Amino acid sequence: MANDTVPDVQTRPRSHRENRKKDRGRKVEDNQAHAIAKFIRVQPRKARLVIDEIRGRYANEALAFLQFVPNRAAGYIAKVLSSAVANGANNHGLSPQNLKVVEARVDEGPRMKRVQPRAQGRAYRILKRMSHISIVVQEVEPKPRKPKKATESRAQAARAAKQPAQAAPAAPAAAAVDEPTPTTVVEEKTAPVVEPEHTPPAEPVEATAPETDQAASETESDAKQA
Repeated sequence: MANDTVPDVQTRPRSHRENRKKDRGRKVEDNQAHAIAKFIRVQPRKARLVIDEIRGRYANEALAFLQFVPNRAAGYIAKVLSSAVANGANNHGLSPQNLKVVEARVDEGPRMKRVQPRAQGRAYRILKRMSHISIVVQEVEPKPRKPKKATESRAQAARAAKQPAQAAPAAPAAAAVDEPTPTTVVEEKTAPVVEPEHTPPAEPVEATAPETDQAASETESDAKQA
């Protein structure tokens, strides 16, 4: 009678224990993949500041963003995100280029309690917090690319600006060939040349001595004769 009361748990095959995780089924949908990192020595508050920035982004874009974040939690989050992308690509056949972060959260883990001695026999409590990081990625449509604007070089823009200016004078030239324009003769009027009048040169004038000098010379000659 004692053997009849033993439950059937002992008679279960060993394969049941090995496959019990597989029998539970997936916790996410068929087009999703997830990864979890537990007992990470990072404060949840600081980790949430980083994980809030990648929620809703494509996986490749989020990984590139995390490389330049100066926070120790960014390294742990990047590892979890890379693991989620690898799970989707290797285990579920999802395209890594089309994976998008649809769920990202940080839960608080256990706290390690320490004591810092203080004065007069007192002690201050030190709490070393841990975090559980969970990320779920989903396969979506490829990221739309913005159409490239038609940009021309400066040389092409300068050529395009010169072409209308050069083509404008060409139309009157063609019209001039078809219809000859009348020629007008302009008479040149010249003014008569006036020759200057010729004047004879002036004759030299002999200088005459004053009368006083002649009288003085006569008196001197009389005195010598006497």
